[in-house]
Amino acid sequence: MQTKQTGVTIEIGQTFPLTIKRLGINGEGVGYFKKKVVFVEGALPGEEVVVQATKVHPKFTEAKIKKIRKHSKHRVDAPCPIFDSCGGCQLQHLEYNEQLNQKRDIVIQAMERHAKLKLTDKQIKQTLGMKNPWEYRNKSQFQTGLKKGKVVAGLYALNSHELINIDHCIIQHPLTETVTNGVKRILQDLQIPIYNERNRKGLIRTIVVRAAIHTKEVQVVFITAKEHIPKESLLIREIENRLPQVKSIIKNVNGEKTSLIFGDKTLHLAGKQVIEERLGDLSFNLSARAFFQLNTEQTVVLYEEVKKAAKLTGNEKVVDAYCGVGTIGLWVADQAKEIRGMDVISDSIEDARKNAQALNYRHAHYETGKAETLMPKWVKEGWRPDVVMVDPPRTGCDQAFLKTLLKVKPKRIVYVSCNPSTLAKDLQFLSKAYKVDAIQPVDMFPHTSHVESIAQLTLI
Repeated sequence: MQTKQTGVTIEIGQTFPLTIKRLGINGEGVGYFKKKVVFVEGALPGEEVVVQATKVHPKFTEAKIKKIRKHSKHRVDAPCPIFDSCGGCQLQHLEYNEQLNQKRDIVIQAMERHAKLKLTDKQIKQTLGMKNPWEYRNKSQFQTGLKKGKVVAGLYALNSHELINIDHCIIQHPLTETVTNGVKRILQDLQIPIYNERNRKGLIRTIVVRAAIHTKEVQVVFITAKEHIPKESLLIREIENRLPQVKSIIKNVNGEKTSLIFGDKTLHLAGKQVIEERLGDLSFNLSARAFFQLNTEQTVVLYEEVKKAAKLTGNEKVVDAYCGVGTIGLWVADQAKEIRGMDVISDSIEDARKNAQALNYRHAHYETGKAETLMPKWVKEGWRPDVVMVDPPRTGCDQAFLKTLLKVKPKRIVYVSCNPSTLAKDLQFLSKAYKVDAIQPVDMFPHTSHVESIAQLTLI
């Protein structure tokens, strides 16, 4: 098979030399063969490699390394024994300080490619990293399976349906690891049916474990194909006896053929409905489906940067859009006149209300719904925000929400993004009325290609 790329024909299996210029958005090396872009998993900027084409698309080619002729001075041996097969981390083979530099460059590249905004080096700041970039993930979502009759749980290998069992992960917090392994043993001992993705038989699909790092409380969520769990009471008793750190046991039913983890039906099995976590001096209740940042330590760094970007004086009315359990809004609430937050997940809004009440923030109010619906309604009622903070999913902000921002025209927007590409596109749209004062990258996910960014926008 071969595909023509505007005058250049590359065949699958063809080998050719390549110089890696930069990292791509997914952590792959990016080079150019006869002016055509080539993505190479595992290759690093500055390396000279010989690659073999594995997939050929009209606009780009994917290739694998056959030989490294010149190694990057920042290349290191990845400490994880399953780094090459797991796919959970993309950059363990790159020195950590250089990871921070490259993540800033990913943000720069995204701005140049998608936003066409002329931002200076001073406007895109150096990435804020961690002193100890290991054991930071407070949540795991491991798919289950059976291998030679043994219960396993882990992640699917990159671009495959091969389940990689993970007993130990060096970026997961030890609390999540201990509980996940304990739950696997209990499922094995009780012979509870494990879901088979191919024939869609069995029951337990995914084990979700979230640990509150500061309170040491752990929540276990079983994602099941059907509502009934055989030996359910015995399962609960064994978890309570063997894993006393588990304070909340939840069941979520998802019988659909989908890549989505959670289904629509969530049932409380035992213990508390929520677990409690602390950030700085603030406490938050977290339900099973509530969004909460995966890196507790760096979340404080991230939110402090949000507070700086908001520039609150105590007189501002603030909207916390896509608010989740209200963490960002409540973090800055002591410097705001009023906080109003919204989210489409009703459980998150319920948690946000409880969190505000527990913190005695009577000037923080939360509603279930979309920002593009609620903000115009509030403006009609005479309430106009001075500052809007937004932390959307990877797909970026809804177009209707962006249009609403241009109509409502808050003085400042603080945009927290986990995807530089969608951030750039959204900033381009907002540039009709706003200028970008600064972008601060924050490394929330060391050793992966992901980078969080805080964009500070001011009304022109």
